[in-house]
Amino acid sequence: MTMPIATQLRYWGLAGLGLLVLLWLVGDLLVPFVVGAALAYFLDPVVTRLARSGLPRMAATLLVSLAAIAVLVLALLLIVPAVIAQATELGRAAPELIAALHETILVRFPAASGVEEALRDNLGAFAETLREQAPGLAGWLAGSLRGVVNAAVFLVIAPVATIYLLADWPQLIARIDDLLPREHAPRIRSLAAEIDAAIAGFVRGQVSVCLILAAYYATALGFAGLQFGLVIGVVAGLISFVPYIGAILGGVLAIGLALVQFWGDPLMIGIVAAIFGIGQILEGNILVPNLVGRSVGLHPVWLLLALSVFGGLFGFLGVLIAVPLAAALGVLVRFAAAQYRESRLYAGDDGTEG
Repeated sequence: MTMPIATQLRYWGLAGLGLLVLLWLVGDLLVPFVVGAALAYFLDPVVTRLARSGLPRMAATLLVSLAAIAVLVLALLLIVPAVIAQATELGRAAPELIAALHETILVRFPAASGVEEALRDNLGAFAETLREQAPGLAGWLAGSLRGVVNAAVFLVIAPVATIYLLADWPQLIARIDDLLPREHAPRIRSLAAEIDAAIAGFVRGQVSVCLILAAYYATALGFAGLQFGLVIGVVAGLISFVPYIGAILGGVLAIGLALVQFWGDPLMIGIVAAIFGIGQILEGNILVPNLVGRSVGLHPVWLLLALSVFGGLFGFLGVLIAVPLAAALGVLVRFAAAQYRESRLYAGDDGTEG
């Protein structure tokens, strides 16, 4: 006997509510496991490809895990401290840099002197705000990062969880599939495949794009000799999941600093601008088509909303689960919309749209 739809919805609703309460109560304790699961999901295609080539899955898991841990340790020891140091220094130097840029523009373009008072007031207020807030913000960021990175339980549990999940990933998927309600299993598998495609397109694709762009911008600006190029490049790359925003924000900051640092040398200013132009060409014509594809279905505004809502509700854990939940909700909303279009509520009692 089939369970009534209303009863099924009641049970699934209670299960979902219980999961949300659990996340809210013990969210901080789950962070290492969520990070481990995310890393396993991200690395599983590489392990699977090595396993299909003849390497035992456990050996492939250990090889990929050790490589990932080495990259992570290298980043934490070399890159992250340098970015934090540059961000702190940039925050402290921002008022002087803004004042220098202001003076340079007024000297070079006398026609702008008519708005000098307004610029001076606004820039002065902005500079004073930066002077007051930047050290505290930089200290908060550094403290938060140290609190996460230096937590022994995090450093131990996350890699161990990643290795175990990678080794048992096919069996884990099979066990989950075996627990699906038989009546709805085909539809759930179909929806899960769509959710996986959306998450894979963003997490495995867009995150790779952001990391590649961050490395490119930071390296190129560093070779160009731009002051604070490392932090600007990293920030520009990491926020590139919102189309054009990373390049625009990073380009404005970099060109503004280049005007102060390289004034009188238009070639260097042009090189800094060209770095971001090349980055946009690289992103739009090579990275996104090959790594992300065109069927992600995760709009940037929807993603930002998910990050804000889940981050506000569940803190750091909410930020970690925002992307997969946004992808899942997006697929479910599209499924619900398709069901609605096939229903009498949409078509009318006679089953036609008219």
